[in-house]
Amino acid sequence: MLDLPPAPLALDLDSAALRANWRWLARQSGVAACGAAIKANGYCLGAREVVGHLLAEGCRDFFVATWGEAADVLPYLGGASLSVLHGVREEDMPFALESPARPVLNSPDQVARWKAAGGGACDVMIDTGMNRLGLPPTQASRALLSGLTIETVMSHLACGDEESPMNSEQLATFIGLSAGIGARRRSLANSAGICLGPDYHFDLTRPGLALYGGVPRGEASGHISQVVRPRAQILQRRTVRGGETVGYGATYVAHEDRELAILNLGYADGYLRGFSGKGLALFQDLRLPLVGRVSMDLIAIDVTAAAHLREGDWLEIAFDLPTAAARSGLSQYELLTGLGRRYERIWR
Repeated sequence: MLDLPPAPLALDLDSAALRANWRWLARQSGVAACGAAIKANGYCLGAREVVGHLLAEGCRDFFVATWGEAADVLPYLGGASLSVLHGVREEDMPFALESPARPVLNSPDQVARWKAAGGGACDVMIDTGMNRLGLPPTQASRALLSGLTIETVMSHLACGDEESPMNSEQLATFIGLSAGIGARRRSLANSAGICLGPDYHFDLTRPGLALYGGVPRGEASGHISQVVRPRAQILQRRTVRGGETVGYGATYVAHEDRELAILNLGYADGYLRGFSGKGLALFQDLRLPLVGRVSMDLIAIDVTAAAHLREGDWLEIAFDLPTAAARSGLSQYELLTGLGRRYERIWR
């Protein structure tokens, strides 16, 4: 059987930066335990690998979205806690009842389902204003939840990354509701919530974005390190003559002769069209502009300033998350979780 050739795309993943980001978030969390959201396959970096690196730093609380994600990481947790944020559907029950992971119960139906099956320890989400998952305030009562063994009662901030009065409103609601629920721990803060200060930390924080290099609020600037660096291989180097166009829609017109490198990267890899005419590639101390539109599998980079680059060479793609978000109009979350399957993921 023939060995597959190496991919023409790679993600260089910085384990030291990931660990340092978690340590900073843990310090900011004060006396609260600092967990880690590893849903969406560890924000597309690889949940199993993320778990291994964070376990080595002392993280003992992890969060995924679904039971399929739970099944993927359970063998690698080494006894650490795992919560499934999207609760437990009827279809999930056989697996959930046999699993050491805890469901985060979000609705009266989920509470009733877990009770009727004699389920073990669980978590409970209460909605304090986001109107997404969680028990509404009128239903988050001791009467509804009696008989459950609740490890953590939690909620989620809608505007934690903004200066919004809703943050303090949700905080006050959470304090009032959680006081009447017999849970061992309380948890409200995600990455942005950690930056809001000790009032939001309670017993457990649940960072996600900031672990992977995202900067959720200004307080984190200068403290969070870049974890993900995409690279792409040059498939062809070509000369574009003055007056010629590049790419779909002929949106770029060369005003003089330019040298281009065509890279194996496009929106099928999560490098979306928002980078058209705005993205950058990096080579040594050069910042090389993307010209024309991003297409499904290809982009064109102006390498006139890098005469020695040839077919087969590699270029790093500028992907500092706050800067890339500002350039592309995409959120930092979209940039991370859109990274496709065609990259070789290389932990360093």
